[in-house]
Amino acid sequence: MSNEIFLSSDEIQAVVQRVQTRAATDADFRALCLADPAAAAKEEAGVDVPADFTINVVDNNNADLTVVLPDFVDAAGEELSDADLEAVAGGSRCGGSCGGSSGICS
Repeated sequence: MSNEIFLSSDEIQAVVQRVQTRAATDADFRALCLADPAAAAKEEAGVDVPADFTINVVDNNNADLTVVLPDFVDAAGEELSDADLEAVAGGSRCGGSCGGSSGICS
């Protein structure tokens, strides 16, 4: 993932809200969100997502709760670095779209 921020947190939230709202009622757009989230953001909000910025979209499938797991860390016998611990504990890759740093989305 790039360290360069292409939108502010508020702008990202606005794009996410627009995409979610449209995906709730437009089946073709919903399919695009699942297949190519960057293309969906471009179509809905005119936002060019950097090639090295990964977006993962999951379908809630009428679940009562959707849990986002942190990145897997293969720590077989190894101690995690402070940066690794911070990323897992702080939810640093969420971008504010999953309800804070809890990693739980509803």
